[in-house]
Parts: sequence; structure tokens; C-alpha cells
Amino acid sequence: MVLTIGFSPCPNDTFIFDALVNGGIDTGDITFDPVLEDVETLNRWALEGKLDITKLSFPAYFKAADTYRLLNAGSALGKGVGPLLITHAEQNFSNDDVNKASIVLPGVNTTANLLFSFSFPDATNKAFRVFHEIEDAVVNKEADLGVIIHENRFTYQQKGLHKVVDLGQHWEEKMGVPIPLGGIVIKKALGNDLYEQVNQLIYQSLQQSFKSYPTVSNYVKEHAQAMSEDVMRQHIELYVNDYSLDLGENGKKAIDVLQTVFERNNKQ
Repeated sequence: MVLTIGFSPCPNDTFIFDALVNGGIDTGDITFDPVLEDVETLNRWALEGKLDITKLSFPAYFKAADTYRLLNAGSALGKGVGPLLITHAEQNFSNDDVNKASIVLPGVNTTANLLFSFSFPDATNKAFRVFHEIEDAVVNKEADLGVIIHENRFTYQQKGLHKVVDLGQHWEEKMGVPIPLGGIVIKKALGNDLYEQVNQLIYQSLQQSFKSYPTVSNYVKEHAQAMSEDVMRQHIELYVNDYSLDLGENGKKAIDVLQTVFERNNKQ
């Protein structure tokens, strides 16, 4: 059986799925056909039901829950992992300043967009870009503010940019739960047996990568968009943790809390 599986080229995803898609573990009668895309493309495809298994932002999962079931392994949750709101000049921004500003974000269905709206519900002057274009958009003053995710958390200061708010920290302080960023889902139509099998294989794949860490595999390097190995390791260490092995009760609670906020926002 061949199953399509979508994930991003970011180091945390390639680290998790390396052994799964490159023969590092025995996958039995399942062959995984990987499709690497940015998270907002994967979010859009999930709403279309395009792939058998896919990484996606949790707001996209909430929209696609009739089609997909969340796997326990492979997710990105944690503390201190949230998106940052940045600007091109060091200055203090009031809530009113942010509400009036132009903001560029990494996608309408991303957790970053939901967390920004959670912090600044009255800020509506939004534009959306692929996540790795946001730093340059702010540097070039195409927008007053930008919301950055992934490895840009480690590189924005090198471009002379400044943090306004840690949106994840605000979430943690207000809600008291970890930040659910993205999950791995499988089509419900594939059935429970395959769900359990794939979940176990993703767990094994991640365990295999942990065995060789801190060595960064060639698979991670070739998709890491020219970032240094130090930044790759920072990325992996920030976004891959115990929740990636198994959501557990705390992880599931955090996702439920985020879904409540998502549903409240969508009723407004």
C-alpha cells in the first residue's frame, strides 16, 4: 500500500519523518510517498482532502476534522515555541498601535494567525505570505509588523528586526496550557487499524532520529534552506519534544483549549 504523506521542509518535520520515508525503519507493507510543502499549502490541501496523511496547523485541522483524524505522534506543541510579532524599528507598540498597523502573517489557517488574533482581536489590516518571506517584507517596510514562525525566531535579529510581543508567551500566560502549533492527521476513511499502524511507525521514525542526534542527517540538511547546522539544531530542539512522541493528556487538553478559542473567533 502506498500512502501519500505531506510535511514541511523545516528541520523539525524532516527530522521526525526521515526514517519513515527513507528506509530507516521497517514500514512493512506500507510505502510512504512524501510531499514537502510549506504549511499553508498543506493546510489548503487538507481542506481539499488531497493527501492520505499530512502535517497541518491546528486551525486547519479543526476545519478538516470530518475528513481527518489526529495522530498521537508527530505533532508540534510546547512552551516557548510560539510565533513572534516583530517590527523594523525598536519602539514600544501599544495595543492601539498594533490595531492600526499593517501586519503580514504566514497564512490564514495557521496557528500563528489564530494566536495573533487571540492577542489582538481588533487588528484586521492583515496580509499573508509564505513564512520565509515575512522577515524581508518587514525589512523592506512592506508592512509595519510581521508574525514569524519556525527558524525565523532565530534569525530576525540578524536582519535588524525587533520583537514587539511573544504571542506564544501571551497565550501561555492567559490560558495556562502549552501552545499547539501543528499536528499530523490521517484520513478517517483509511480505518482504525491503519491509524494505529501509522501512529506507531511515526513514533519509531522519531525514536530512530533521536538515536543519532545531535548529528544532523543529510535529509534534514538538504531541505533546510541554507540555514546553519546550529540553527537546524535550535529548530529541532525547540519544536521536537515529548509531545512529538505522544500528545498525552496535557497535549490533548491544550488542543481542546485552542479549539474553543478557534470556534469562538469563528462565531464573531
